[in-house]
Amino acid sequence: MTRVLNSGRKEPVSGSTRSVVVFLHGYGANGADLLGIADVLSEHLPDTLFVAPDAPETCPGSPMGYQWFPIPWLDGSSEESSRLSMDSACADLDAFLDALIVDEDVLPEQVALFGFSQGTMMSLHVAPRREDAFAGIVAFSGKLLEPELLVDEVQNTLPVLLVHGDQDEVVPPDSISKAAVGLEKAGFKEVFAHVMKGTGHAFAPDGLSVAMAFLRDKLSF
Repeated sequence: MTRVLNSGRKEPVSGSTRSVVVFLHGYGANGADLLGIADVLSEHLPDTLFVAPDAPETCPGSPMGYQWFPIPWLDGSSEESSRLSMDSACADLDAFLDALIVDEDVLPEQVALFGFSQGTMMSLHVAPRREDAFAGIVAFSGKLLEPELLVDEVQNTLPVLLVHGDQDEVVPPDSISKAAVGLEKAGFKEVFAHVMKGTGHAFAPDGLSVAMAFLRDKLSF
């Protein structure tokens, strides 16, 4: 049985929902941490609903935060428990997205995912394995997990924007090139990459500008 994900939301400034952006937060954070980005994006995406679910598990290293799955080198968990948690979280996220599409009366191509760090890992793992393609993924400061499996498991090759700081001290900066190669090997045709100069494990104005342009292009109807 899947777990229900608690979610915050910011309604479209126009009052009419024509598209949805789903923020997926990083390890030890929560949905509210990313929902503030909607204030920056909504001016340019007036018909977009922004939602930001909390991951399903509390995070041992951050009592007020959540995790999509444990990280063994950070929390001492086993590789097996990490994998089982990730599988469960993927099922939870799939169920959340299915319900969102029905509840908001939108089509998959009207939905984009916007991930940061572990949320990017979830986005890149879940979305390509769904039957119907979303509008795209904005993937900040994360990595593509198990690229060798994606080649056989991919169900759709949606557009992806990879964004990473060249001074990232948490997720190695070369993760962006490895993700691009893995996606291209799996048949993705629209893979874009942007490196934020002088930026660590964080957002920078240039990265958000590129993300905004990508979303405007993919969510324009």
